[in-house]
Amino acid sequence: MNFHGLLTVNDSGRLSTALTKLDENDLMPGEVTISVDYSTINYKDAMAISGRAVVIQSFPLVPGIDLAGTVEESSYPGIARGDRVVVNGWELGQTHHGGYAQFARVPGEWVVRLPDRLSTMEAMAIGTAGYTAMLCILALEHGGIEPSSGTVLVTGASGGVGSIAVALLSRLGYRVTASTGRIEESTYLRSLGASKIIDRAELSSPATDPLGTQRWSGAIDSVGSHTLVNVLSQTHDRGVVAACGLAQGTDLPGTVLPFILRNVTLAGIDSVHAPRELRELAWSRLADDLDREKLTQTMQTVGLGDVPGMVETLLAGRIRGRTVVDVNAIPRSTTGTGVVTS
Repeated sequence: MNFHGLLTVNDSGRLSTALTKLDENDLMPGEVTISVDYSTINYKDAMAISGRAVVIQSFPLVPGIDLAGTVEESSYPGIARGDRVVVNGWELGQTHHGGYAQFARVPGEWVVRLPDRLSTMEAMAIGTAGYTAMLCILALEHGGIEPSSGTVLVTGASGGVGSIAVALLSRLGYRVTASTGRIEESTYLRSLGASKIIDRAELSSPATDPLGTQRWSGAIDSVGSHTLVNVLSQTHDRGVVAACGLAQGTDLPGTVLPFILRNVTLAGIDSVHAPRELRELAWSRLADDLDREKLTQTMQTVGLGDVPGMVETLLAGRIRGRTVVDVNAIPRSTTGTGVVTS
């Protein structure tokens, strides 16, 4: 078995990622071998390849925190050859070879069978970002937030999590306000179902009032830091805020007042180590609740060799929606297909 994959190496702290020929000996331990169809480019992937955060913890490594494909071999109960599956989170792309290769071998407990109504391309058009968005919605529902509860805010709405969250919430009947740093994307966000667009500048500065005007019954935040503090301060009594990202920062420079005076719930979303039952529920709901036409609007497709060159564009926030990686779209010449970062 010979195949192509992106490989990230660390040369005295200098990371480089390039398209490389691999073979079966390069596969890692696991009960399930998968012929990969698609992966995606996420913010975490860009941080990993660029070296801006310590995501990859073992070198050399195939990056990519998610993948979808067809099982080639399996000794794991409940997973059989020919099953269409998705893998995301766990140690994929961190200590275990990830999705940016044509084959992967992973522990069986990481593998989730796709619902029959989802193709592998659709699964990665949704990807880790869309799966995370659904985990956020499940948290809002668990906290009692319904369409009749009031407006739900989505921050980072033009990004991967935000785009899918807007589309899902709208389809479920919620009134959605979308916060974005790219107001020029207003038409796009309205097409996904947002009823109101606000500039992220309204929320990104240090909070001046720990209890601001109540504006939303719930929120999905992928930004963190001052933005999350402002979101919390403007959430209705008994509202729920699902936090799943840190694009602005990891700090939370606020007070406990929204929690003890308005009974606001801050629900942390861990998409990496979510249990199998929750993953299966999330993917089943995605298959049922996501408008496929809107899903198509949120995505673009690139080849495996295009991934390294897109890292800086993604980190700068200049990519809209979801980027699907066709791992079998290999350039005829792989010379120079890569990136070096310090």
